[in-house]
Amino acid sequence: MTGQSTILAEMTDRSREVFRRVVEGYLKAGTPVGSRTLVRSLSEKVSAATVRNVMQDLEFLGLLESPHASAGRVPTQQGLRMFVDGLLEFGDLTQEDREKIDSTLGDTADDVTTTFDRIGQALSGVTHGASLVLVPKHEAPIRHIDFVSLSTDQALVVLVFADGHVENRLFHPPSGQTPSSMREAANFLNSLAEGKTLDSLRRTMESEITARRQEINNLARGLIESGFAIWDEEDSGRERLIVRGRSNLLDGAPEAVNLERIRTLFDDLERKRDIAEFLELTEDGEGVRIFIGSENKLFSLSGSSLVVSSYMNAEQKILGAVGVIGPTRLNYGRIVPIVDYTAQLVGRMISDRG
Repeated sequence: MTGQSTILAEMTDRSREVFRRVVEGYLKAGTPVGSRTLVRSLSEKVSAATVRNVMQDLEFLGLLESPHASAGRVPTQQGLRMFVDGLLEFGDLTQEDREKIDSTLGDTADDVTTTFDRIGQALSGVTHGASLVLVPKHEAPIRHIDFVSLSTDQALVVLVFADGHVENRLFHPPSGQTPSSMREAANFLNSLAEGKTLDSLRRTMESEITARRQEINNLARGLIESGFAIWDEEDSGRERLIVRGRSNLLDGAPEAVNLERIRTLFDDLERKRDIAEFLELTEDGEGVRIFIGSENKLFSLSGSSLVVSSYMNAEQKILGAVGVIGPTRLNYGRIVPIVDYTAQLVGRMISDRG
């Protein structure tokens, strides 16, 4: 960071303006910027040959590069980083964007996951990128458990938490279930569940089923075990990362190399790997963080950029994160304030809901 600041400070006004114009042109159009284009936009009247010499100097410093046989230049990853840290001007959140994000919190009766899904959709819509929303792990005490029969081979296990959050799982119950065995199973679990979180109930349930084997018949016991088995199975690989707007990543990427990178990114997002690391990215610093290309250890193979911010509850405890991922030519100046505002909004929502 210090080295980049030194380079920026030692640049002449002309070099700094040429560099800024190249980066801004690239971020806007995604194509190399040539000297003839720059001559028309520079505040100082100079020849195309002079501009080419400046661009060559910037290329020597590792800030610009010339892709393929093009006469134009694009910023390198190092150049983008220096631009973001030293020259980027952040815009204000527009009223339209603010209203779209605010509208996601319209119905406070909705469960948290539904609200987070709407937030992801809105964030993707206003940024035209893929949004990432890391949902906090639900740790509220359980209020009620129920089993609902859907057919002879399908049932739901429904959990209602003390904060009003509701989750359910579809599973295949043991054959021969009756309404009475379902009531018995639910009553047994509810007698154990009061004041417990899902994790603590899991730990209690196994020992209690063994100790009270005579109090519960085989059908109800099988229903309890199979119902919670599917919960364990889904939770063990259940990612808390909501990804929306992946199709936006295909826009503006006609080149085969870009499409191949996007396929790699799609694979990463589909697997939703390293979710814990996604949150760790935000814990090293407050506010919005920008990861460009290979700086982004989660999606480095795709050469993508990630703009991410954590959100906190009223006790300033980090619970999750929101972010936008896209090509390195993201409109950082617009997206950073959007991500920042969304993270603050989510934090207030979590605090208001307790």
